[in-house]
Amino acid sequence: MMKRQLHRMRQLAHTGSLGRTPETAEFLGEDLQQVEQRLEPAKRAAHNVHKRLQACLQGQSGADMDKRVKKLPLMALSTTMAESFKELDPDSSMGKALEMSCAIQNQLARILAELEMTLERDVLQPLNRLSEEELPAILKHKKSLQKLVSDWNTLKSRLSQAAKNSGSGQGLGGGPGSYTTTANKVEMLKEEEEELKRKVEQCKDEYLADLYHFATKEDTYANYFIHLMEIQADYHRKSLSSLDTALAELRENHSQTDPSPSMMAAPFSRVYGVPLGTHLRELGRDIALPIEACVMMLLSEGMKEEGLFRLAAGASVLKRLKQTMASDPCSLQEFCSDPHAVAGALKSYLRELPEPLMTFDLYDDWMRAASMKEPGARLEALQVVCSRLPRENLSNLRYLMKFLARLAEEQEVNKMTPSNIAIVLGPNLLWPPEKEGDLAQLDAASVSSIQVVGMVEALIQNADTLFPGDINFNVSGLFSGPAPQDKVSDRPASEELPSIATPTPAAVPAPASAPAPASVALKERAESETPPRPASPKVSRSSLEAAAPTEDMARRGPRGAAGRKERLACSYRTFIFLLPTYFFVRLVNKLFWTKLEQLPK
Repeated sequence: MMKRQLHRMRQLAHTGSLGRTPETAEFLGEDLQQVEQRLEPAKRAAHNVHKRLQACLQGQSGADMDKRVKKLPLMALSTTMAESFKELDPDSSMGKALEMSCAIQNQLARILAELEMTLERDVLQPLNRLSEEELPAILKHKKSLQKLVSDWNTLKSRLSQAAKNSGSGQGLGGGPGSYTTTANKVEMLKEEEEELKRKVEQCKDEYLADLYHFATKEDTYANYFIHLMEIQADYHRKSLSSLDTALAELRENHSQTDPSPSMMAAPFSRVYGVPLGTHLRELGRDIALPIEACVMMLLSEGMKEEGLFRLAAGASVLKRLKQTMASDPCSLQEFCSDPHAVAGALKSYLRELPEPLMTFDLYDDWMRAASMKEPGARLEALQVVCSRLPRENLSNLRYLMKFLARLAEEQEVNKMTPSNIAIVLGPNLLWPPEKEGDLAQLDAASVSSIQVVGMVEALIQNADTLFPGDINFNVSGLFSGPAPQDKVSDRPASEELPSIATPTPAAVPAPASAPAPASVALKERAESETPPRPASPKVSRSSLEAAAPTEDMARRGPRGAAGRKERLACSYRTFIFLLPTYFFVRLVNKLFWTKLEQLPK
């Protein structure tokens, strides 16, 4: 056994490669030796590719078209879609889309089944024959030739040894019997050697024929892989063509049945989330559409709503309001009855601006003005910063501050003082630009928010000084014409609205004869003089004129113990409302200074 292994190792040492052995090398030329070296790698390549390609098939191997299609995942998807669209309205856009998608998935499944059947016939089966039949047959002939050559060489060695022994025995003078036995043995070996030589020649011819056959068909074998890619390309072309045709038809039908999303998407994108200047130029406006529309609706029915801008509205109502504002601003009257949704739409517009209304460029100037302690100097600094705003920003800020000042006049009813308005709206009017690498950015942002609140409160309180002159809230004329109350100026309300008579002392009933509380007066006015809902966002002049005397009496409040009790209750509610804000500001301020002390000098 050891001798055989050593002999095999010597054969491998004399072999140029695994496919080139001394037994066969003596019969092959240089070209055929190279062909012989490619046999084993070609067999492994064909076997491995066939195995992996077989695993890529999704259908049942060897089945016909119908059976194969039923097993495909695309056909299962098509069946699910068919079952789903039967439960929908056939005229609905979703039902039509599902029906067409079902058909195209069915078509794609059949194209895939055709691909797999073609692959099996033209690629998989030839590769399987090559790796399992043709190349193993050649390699089997090679092994047979190697064995015959090895046996032939062994037999020639035995024959040579026997002839040598016969010659030496004859020279030593052995007996005639011994010589005859040796001669017979030599003759037998010669006959075996002739027979084995004939077999070697026959096997050699077969092996050489196999090598020549393989060499001539190598290009054919290579075409298997080229044909694989051609089949795949044809499959993708057919699939893409089917998808393009179906998509074109699907989009055409969908656009005809449901054009509303495409109609609403374009204008909606031109209102919310775009720069102020771009929005004004595209719509040809001086005041942003959401600002004017929301202000007009709030002037109509929201000025006395308690907690305006502070209480959140329903998300669905707010989204529908924003879409209606973008697509058809003249159809906003249905939202007048929900002032909180209107206020939320205005806050959302200010918050979604890429740059705040008061601009990033003037952020440091606003902060310096807000940090001034002396009221006169701070007011003068705010006036200087306002003058440096871009024209469109200044116009919209002036418009908004005039409205907020008007809203603050109703603070006894809506509980929205300038401070409260600044708390909820200030962070939407100005915020710091984002900076990377600032360790104290969060604390600085908290402190800047506090400064912004104080600054916006000052802007509201001094709106007539910082933004002098009258303002017509219905700037574009898109809404119903505003009443004279919609104009804000530096003059007192009694001078601005001459048609509203100021009650004289004689006209006011004495407390002793008619001690009616303010709440009763407001209730009577609401029951007897409630104006009809306007067709579009506007302020009703007649209702405000009729309500002015009663409102003036309500603002003055009743005399005596009942009036003092009501004023105390109002003061207590205001204190309770502002108490959490006070503690929050103190906490943020303390955190800021703590962080500031921890920073390295």
